[in-house]
Amino acid sequence: MEGDIKIKQLVLGIGNLLLGDEGVGVHAAQVLLTETLPGDTEVLDIGTAILDAMEAMETADRIVIVDAMKADGQPGSIYRIPLENCKKTEQIGSMHGFDINRVMALSGRTDQPEVIVIGIEPAVIDWSTELSPEVTAVFPTVLDTIRQEVACVDMIINSVRQSSFEPENIVM
Repeated sequence: MEGDIKIKQLVLGIGNLLLGDEGVGVHAAQVLLTETLPGDTEVLDIGTAILDAMEAMETADRIVIVDAMKADGQPGSIYRIPLENCKKTEQIGSMHGFDINRVMALSGRTDQPEVIVIGIEPAVIDWSTELSPEVTAVFPTVLDTIRQEVACVDMIINSVRQSSFEPENIVM
């Protein structure tokens, strides 16, 4: 349909499945990959291979990153933070090899997509393929938070489509 508004959203599940709560983003992506999300939403389980997401990042209008986030809160706390408000690492690499800012720079984009981080405060980062009881308890809420994050853009697009105003009739 001509004039359709399309926002390509990308959900990136980041983390290390072998380090307990550090793998929460990957666990979330694996669940979301089995679901139908609204609009033009792609989910990638990238684990620690952030460079593997570069091609998808090059065309995304909006990126939602899901990862463990140490913010000195209670284990299981869920955060929603724009990427630009996250502390930038001074190191070349991160626990995931490259940090997301450097991958964005490598992508060669001249415009920057909106990037939102859904962070989960870990309780245990140690050798384990299981999430801690604290993170397991909030995991359904983590999934709902991600679903709501991608659905809000779809709701805005649908409301714009449904409004049938003629620009020449608007007086300001």
